[in-house]
Amino acid sequence: MAASELYTKFARVWIPDPEEVWKSAELLKDYKPGDKVLLLHLEDGKDLEYRLDPKTEELPHLRNPDILVGENDLTALSYLHEPAVLHNLRVRFIDSKLIYTYCGIVLVAINPYEQLPIYGEDIINAYSGQNMGDMDPHIFAVAEEAYKQMARDERNQSIIVSGESGAGKTVSAKYAMRYFATVSGSASEANVEEKVLASNPIMESIGNAKTTRNDNSSRFGKYIEIGFDKRYRIIGANMRTYLLEKSRVVFQAEEERNYHIFYQLCASAKLPEFKMLRLGDADNFHYTKQGGSPVIEGVDDATEMAQTRQACTLLGISESYQMGIFRILAGILHLGNVGFTSRDSDSCTIPPKHEPLSIFCDLMAVDFEEMCHWLCHRKLATATETYIKPISKLQATNARDALAKHIYAKLFNWIVDHVNQVLHSAVKQHSFIGVLDIYGFETFEINSFEQFCINYANEKLQQQFNMHVFKLEQEEYMKEQIPWTLIDFYDNQPCINLIESKLGILDLLDEECRMPKGTDDTWAQKLYNTHLNKCALFEKPRLSNKAFIIQHFADKVEYQCEGFLEKNKDTVFEEQIKVLKSSKFKMLPELFQDDEKAISPSSATSSGRTPLSRTPAKPTKGRPGQAAKEHKKTVGHQFRNSLHLLMETLNATTPHYVRCIKPNDFKFPFTFDEKRAVQQLRACGVLETIRISAAGFPSRWTYQEFFSRYRVLMKQKDVLSERKQTCKNVLEKLIVDKDKYQFGKTKIFFRAGQVAYLEKLRADKLRAACIRIQKTIRGWLLRKKYLRMRKAAITVQRYARGHQARCYAKFLRRTKAATIIQKYWRMYVIRRRYKIRRTATIVLQSYLRGYLARNRYRKILREHKAVIIQKWVRGWLARTYYKRSMHAIIYLQCCFRRMMAKRELKKLKIEARSVERYKKLHIGMENKIMQLQRKVDEQNKDYKCLMEKLTNLEGVYNSETEKLRSDLERLHLSEEEAKIATGRVLSLQEEIAKLRKDLEQTQCEKKSIEECADRYKQETEQLVSNLKEENTLLKQEKEALNHLIVEQAKEMTETMEKKLIEETKQLELDLNDERLRYQNLLNEFSRLEERYDDLKEEMTLMVNVPKPGHRRTDSTHSSNESECTFSSEIAETEDIPSRTEEPSEKKVPLDMSLFLKLQKRVTELEQEKQVMQDELDHKEEQVLRSKAKEEERPQIRGAELEYESLKRQELESENKKLKNELNELRKALSEKSAPEVTAPGAPAYRVLMEQLTSVSEELDVRKEEVLILRSQLMSQKEAIQPKNTMTDSTILLEDVQKMKDKGEIAQAYIGLKETNRLLESQLQSQKRSHENEAEALRGEIQSLKEENNRQQQLLAQNLQLPPEARIEASLQHEITRLTNENLDLMEQLEKQDKTVRKLKKQLKVFAKKIGELEVGQMENISPGQIIDEPIRPVNIPRKEKDFQGMLEYKKEDEQKLVKNLILELKPRGVAVNLIPGLPAYILFMCVRHADYLNDDQKVRSLLTSTINSIKKVLKKRGDDFETVSFWLSNTCRFLHCLKQYSGEEGFMKHNTSRQNEHCLTNFDLAEYRQVLSDLAIQIYQQLVRVLENILQPMIVSGMLEHETIQGVSGVKPTGLRKRTSSIADEGTYTLDSILRQLNSFHSVMCQHGMDPELIKQVVKQMFYIVGAVTLNNLLLRKDMCSWSKGMQIRYNVSQLEEWLRDKNLMNSGAKETLEPLIQAAQLLQVKKKTDDDAEAICSMCNALTTAQIVKVLNLYTPVNEFEERVSVSFIRTIQMRLRDRKDSPQLLMDAKHIFPVTFPFNPSSLALETIQIPASLGLGFISRV
Repeated sequence: MAASELYTKFARVWIPDPEEVWKSAELLKDYKPGDKVLLLHLEDGKDLEYRLDPKTEELPHLRNPDILVGENDLTALSYLHEPAVLHNLRVRFIDSKLIYTYCGIVLVAINPYEQLPIYGEDIINAYSGQNMGDMDPHIFAVAEEAYKQMARDERNQSIIVSGESGAGKTVSAKYAMRYFATVSGSASEANVEEKVLASNPIMESIGNAKTTRNDNSSRFGKYIEIGFDKRYRIIGANMRTYLLEKSRVVFQAEEERNYHIFYQLCASAKLPEFKMLRLGDADNFHYTKQGGSPVIEGVDDATEMAQTRQACTLLGISESYQMGIFRILAGILHLGNVGFTSRDSDSCTIPPKHEPLSIFCDLMAVDFEEMCHWLCHRKLATATETYIKPISKLQATNARDALAKHIYAKLFNWIVDHVNQVLHSAVKQHSFIGVLDIYGFETFEINSFEQFCINYANEKLQQQFNMHVFKLEQEEYMKEQIPWTLIDFYDNQPCINLIESKLGILDLLDEECRMPKGTDDTWAQKLYNTHLNKCALFEKPRLSNKAFIIQHFADKVEYQCEGFLEKNKDTVFEEQIKVLKSSKFKMLPELFQDDEKAISPSSATSSGRTPLSRTPAKPTKGRPGQAAKEHKKTVGHQFRNSLHLLMETLNATTPHYVRCIKPNDFKFPFTFDEKRAVQQLRACGVLETIRISAAGFPSRWTYQEFFSRYRVLMKQKDVLSERKQTCKNVLEKLIVDKDKYQFGKTKIFFRAGQVAYLEKLRADKLRAACIRIQKTIRGWLLRKKYLRMRKAAITVQRYARGHQARCYAKFLRRTKAATIIQKYWRMYVIRRRYKIRRTATIVLQSYLRGYLARNRYRKILREHKAVIIQKWVRGWLARTYYKRSMHAIIYLQCCFRRMMAKRELKKLKIEARSVERYKKLHIGMENKIMQLQRKVDEQNKDYKCLMEKLTNLEGVYNSETEKLRSDLERLHLSEEEAKIATGRVLSLQEEIAKLRKDLEQTQCEKKSIEECADRYKQETEQLVSNLKEENTLLKQEKEALNHLIVEQAKEMTETMEKKLIEETKQLELDLNDERLRYQNLLNEFSRLEERYDDLKEEMTLMVNVPKPGHRRTDSTHSSNESECTFSSEIAETEDIPSRTEEPSEKKVPLDMSLFLKLQKRVTELEQEKQVMQDELDHKEEQVLRSKAKEEERPQIRGAELEYESLKRQELESENKKLKNELNELRKALSEKSAPEVTAPGAPAYRVLMEQLTSVSEELDVRKEEVLILRSQLMSQKEAIQPKNTMTDSTILLEDVQKMKDKGEIAQAYIGLKETNRLLESQLQSQKRSHENEAEALRGEIQSLKEENNRQQQLLAQNLQLPPEARIEASLQHEITRLTNENLDLMEQLEKQDKTVRKLKKQLKVFAKKIGELEVGQMENISPGQIIDEPIRPVNIPRKEKDFQGMLEYKKEDEQKLVKNLILELKPRGVAVNLIPGLPAYILFMCVRHADYLNDDQKVRSLLTSTINSIKKVLKKRGDDFETVSFWLSNTCRFLHCLKQYSGEEGFMKHNTSRQNEHCLTNFDLAEYRQVLSDLAIQIYQQLVRVLENILQPMIVSGMLEHETIQGVSGVKPTGLRKRTSSIADEGTYTLDSILRQLNSFHSVMCQHGMDPELIKQVVKQMFYIVGAVTLNNLLLRKDMCSWSKGMQIRYNVSQLEEWLRDKNLMNSGAKETLEPLIQAAQLLQVKKKTDDDAEAICSMCNALTTAQIVKVLNLYTPVNEFEERVSVSFIRTIQMRLRDRKDSPQLLMDAKHIFPVTFPFNPSSLALETIQIPASLGLGFISRV
């Protein structure tokens, strides 16, 4: 296509820049052919006129679309050129924090200078088994690809890691080796992989040093071959080294260090074992102080020394050899301090007893004088004579340094040899993977011989790399059958020829070294004469005659000739070597043995070992001359030979390339220096790869991917059924130039830029479609807005018109109202006027009529009053006349009566004077006196009554007065009476007056008292009202306080509940961790057991050749003691046949844990036996004593037996009661496992209170039992009959007759009497216990009273406190009280637990003893005695004869039973045709029968055989899901049966009475239940592994890659590393595949009758695997992190949730396991711009870790141009908000994690007696009982 089509307005280009290397710009107008200037707009806002080169008129590089920026593979870029590569690497490194990027077959690794969490074992597991293109770039992906190709292609592999110093080569090589060691494991127990990794610290200490560019720079190259066997497990390794930088031993530049080992020795000089080395600080030695930087920041040399020594120990280097190595290294340091004194210009000396040399000689065990002599002299040999010549000080110094370098190089080679010997394996090597860690292209200001060799090696590697890349391109074209032309790529063979060909640089250098007077200058002149102006790659500097320039593939390098000859010769005086060889230090001569053998060069390579895949040659004895000749080989010649050998090895392998890039020279983390990066990209061959790719067809699409991506560019009529033809037709229309693309068999090949052009067309089409959609939407929105406005206007008009109408109507109403008001007002005025006039008239009339009526009334009134006056006057006159008349009459009567009285008085006086009269009178007077006395008494009584009446009532006064008057009248009959009466009347009158006065006074006082009372009442009422007000206030305050206390209590309760919930969760987590740990131990034990069985079979069959396979992972867990014990028992039982068959074999060693357990058990049994023997002896003595007394008192025995039976019943009831209480306590404690469970109101507290209250009830029950027993005894005493359960009356009569005949009635009476005494003693003891309990209760009541008083005192004290202090004090008091109560209750609970356990033990022992005693007594009683003396066993249960629910089999049929029921049973037939769990029921029924027979051997044998057989079946068919599910279900059912019929109360709650009768009676199989539980755990874990293996290949394809919603996600270019296609082809997995598989799993488990809770756990585990694998792949795949993929994931998750709802499994916890995946999908879809978005993300993604959130945001990649990338500032905001979150730093989820499984008790309602055994099982030899 024409340039004008691409260089249009707004097109973006790259232009060169001196600072940033390349700068982005945008065209301001279209380019037209012939334009000399381009108008550009830079990103910084400036405009620029960019002038084109007038010669080439080359346009600037076009920039790739934003959608392609940040791709995993650089070859996926449409425009392949240097700025595109640089920009893509920068975006990935800086913005996305991704350090790995593919460039075709090359992995580009940028050193982040920061520790990243991407190398953990979880990452290794994630990359293991994955295709290289399916995951994000990583060193593990390259290692996995090499490992996979080695196994698939049966071809050796090599990983070539290169780069500058400090770029991370060594670290990358270490991670690659670590990957191999992790995924492959070791073929033996020698842990070869650990030894391979342990070689790294040693090699780093002796071969790495600090440079100005790197603190841990490798100063040598190495090639490590890791050997594998046929099963691709590591069996050994071999290391070859190249070009050790020996000059660093004697010289270091500024800010650099010597090799690490010297500083580690100096840092550890104070250790006791290093005292003999006489070392000190590093600044004291010449060889370690030259750089001036002896310390590396953040590195502790002493710690590093300890790690080095530990690695040496792991590699088998003994302590003596380690000390020998350190002696030699210390000797080199002391040798560097040896100084020389010039004697003259040609000679020098060493001072006598020179301390450094003396220490050196002591350490090397050589002669001081001899070494001193040969350091200052040299031997010259001619054809005839030998001369000893002194040397100058400079020559001596150089010779000393040469010796030090030579010793160090020899020591280096010796260590490498030893490491190789340790890593070498005797097993035949099948294949190997080589890891080459070699220096990259180097260019410095001063380049010498080392840089020349390094760049020569890189030229060879680059040539091999170019050939490999070209070969791959050629193979791809040939595979797709497309025509291709030869790609022109840079061939560096001329440069290699310049260096290594005949008369090349190395050849001339060796020739000059052989010349006696050869110098660097003469060699330079030879180079100029030979190559200058003859080879275009060789140049001479303008200003120097001692340097030359070579044009390498990466850059021009100027080399200084000075020092080339000396370094190439590597001259060491032979006399000095001979002195060292004569050393008494045995290790030192070993270093120089290879000088004679000449197997490897002295400094170029370390050992030159052949690869492990080749047969090592035996060393041959050569001639001395030949050895000397070999010793004289130059360093260049040796390096060339070793390099050729390396190239042969690499060419024989499949290479994988890792190019390490150093982003900056200052070691700043995540800082990118474009200049340095471009320089390294050019040097390492990445750009050459890009150029080769760009020269051909770099962009490749499959037809389906092309169709899916560019479907928008096709019309409906263009779409055909055949995708290939459709793509051809479309491309012919879109791209006119057919040379721009080619059609292959499965792919379309595009030249550079064509994909960008297609993307531009696609973007234009989508943009046009978007514009059309926007146009339509905007029109729709505007019309909708217009309609809304029109509707609003109409509404406004309607309301306005309505308002006007309402106003007019209001006006009309007002007008009408005004008229009406006027009418009524006028009417009102007229009516009012009329009413006023009418009222006035009526008033006048009323006044007039009133006046007339009043006058008439007054007249009538006057007349009436006159009549009344007349009436009263007339009456007064009449009364006055009457009174005067009456007064006169009365006066006359008085006078007359006075006269008559006087006459009578005279007569009485005369009579009184006579005696007789006196006597008569005296007789009458006595009577009168008596009468008077009586009267006086009566009067006194009357007086008292009157006094009482006068004080009480005033009305009584009148009646008493009349009575007194009547009495007074009667007294007047006589004189004495008259006088007395008169005096009495006077006195009474006086008293009455006085009483009246008192009454009046009392009334006054009463009034005053009433007034006071009223006043007091008012005051009291006022006081009461005040008190009521105060009381109201106090009540309000109290209510407020109560409310506050309630709120605080509520808050405290909430906080305590929260705390309880948290603690409960923590306890649950701890419990799950413990379960997980235990189940992992079981898993590891089962694995070890299987391995043990395999080894045993191999030993039996004597087969040593393992089957070829590819085992990837190997778990490392420990074993479990209890399972080991049981399994060891099983193993012993299994080993019996093999031992009998092969007696020559050695016996399996006895398991110590089993031996100790058995020994402990035997001791316990012996103790129990002794106790039982003692009890038996005691009982026998009692029986003998009872026999002796039987003749006298035969019925006593019956009473004793009755008492024993009663006691047994009592203990049994007590046992049941204790069991119930214990179960209740366990339930209550299991509800809440926290300290608050003992608080008042808690379940445990209520249970304890119920137990306290049950004491009194128990006492009542005891009393009733005593009364019942007494009544029974009384009835027995009356009937005088023996105890017997028989009811036949004749037998009773016969017994009574016998007793009468024998005179046994008295004895029976005595027995009953003693029984009564015994019962009375029991009653007394119970009474005493009751009194004690009552006393205890009284004490508790007293303590409660004291507590109440104390509470009242505290309350009174609190009321005196201020409100705040009062609340605090009350809360503190309440907390203290609750704490004390909790402690008390906890103590009571512990005591009760102890009591329960103690009583249980006693009950078991006692029941067993009684049973034995009864059996013994029954044996000792003769039949005649039984007939004569029948004994009634009270309430002893009798077993029915017809036992049901058991299966009987013979002992010899056990193997047949196990074989037919377990080993040869087909699960599918059983699951479909028979009841679920039938084998478990059959096995349990057999166990029941063995238990019924009390045959412990049979029970143990059957259970052991069952467990072993299940294990064999699972081992044989362990990969079949149906088999594993079937036996998991049956094992659980067998376990539940053992629990359900164990006889324990907790498991018998749901049983029927019939089922309770089927409980086991003789054996407690709790230990076997534990073993079965462990077996079920192992089966469950195996089930999880099986379903994981089935689901694993489906998950990524179905959940991530498959487009469930077609058309949502687009397909992006993928480059050379093709990913798995997301289009649903045949054979690929979809979401429906996963759902079908889940349905299959669920249906199989349901058919097998698996427990619902266990099914939920399996489903939860399956969903966890799905979620974890999906999320891990999402986190490691950049192309999956997009908005559309988030929608796909959420849809897939919703389908999984729908599946859960259909299966009623929503409460299984499976949905919660998908929460991290759901949140990751939501994170892909939410808005990611503002701070509010960041806050929403932080609150939403609570199930994801910070590392996962940041990783997803960094990987987020728009699929279309309309999406936006996540800005770096937004990611930093997220990191700031999440910095306080404490979560795991681990990036990936553990997909291998297995949740701890539990087996909740699930009793069966199936009756055992109803189970029928089908004939198809072949179990006819067993019978139902």
